Amino acid sequence: MTAIANNHVVSFHYTLTNAEGEVLDKSQGEPLVYLQGAGNIIPGLENALLGKTVGDKFTVTVPAAEGYGEYNPELVQEVPAKMFQGVDNIQAGMQFQAQTDDGVQIVTVKAVEGENVIVDANFPLAGQDLTFDVEIVEIRDASEEELDHGHVHGAGGHHH
Repeated sequence: MTAIANNHVVSFHYTLTNAEGEVLDKSQGEPLVYLQGAGNIIPGLENALLGKTVGDKFTVTVPAAEGYGEYNPELVQEVPAKMFQGVDNIQAGMQFQAQTDDGVQIVTVKAVEGENVIVDANFPLAGQDLTFDVEIVEIRDASEEELDHGHVHGAGGHHH
């Protein structure tokens, strides 16, 4: 049996739940496919998958620091509502893509206060401990091209 190691392409099914047990995400029909050791998935999950073999089913809880990072209060900002041109009715919970120096960032509206909007640029899962129920489906060696590019090609992989 092949155990997961760096430079393996791994397919797995997962269900992601938060500390309250709410399902946040899951693999839909097709498994998630990633390249072990390339940082394609959050570090805490990647580390937990090392050494597993096909057919393994396990649960891992990934602390926020090894997931999407700690919650950063400095990423909450007040911006003028006029920045949201073309949006008639800005409401808490809406998500927008904002162009920043670091590329495109998702911001979530926290509140609307008169002419100002409070936005939060933390990743929606930042600061949360995440629990993954995982089942390993397939393990194979990565191709040269996949190793060069640092991610999986073909079914379930990234597309350029």
